Amino acid sequence: MSTTAATPPTTDLTEKQRRILQYLRANVDERTYFKSRLIAEHLELSAKEVGANMRAIIDGDVDLTVEKWGYSSGTTWKVTR
Repeated sequence: MSTTAATPPTTDLTEKQRRILQYLRANVDERTYFKSRLIAEHLELSAKEVGANMRAIIDGDVDLTVEKWGYSSGTTWKVTR
């Protein structure tokens, strides 16, 4: 019996990437679009750090679909289950 069915393993991700993914999972049911700047403020990172680490989440075996969506006043990410 697997205990990771609801939350796939994230062992390939760094600590920053796991924090970003955890934030997205916690908020995806309430909203779909996330700005790098706002994720960064919440996690005490820079927007550049968020953007640099999103590629690993996009390419990773995670339970969310993440797409780069917009660039006006910072990068926006579309996140869905």
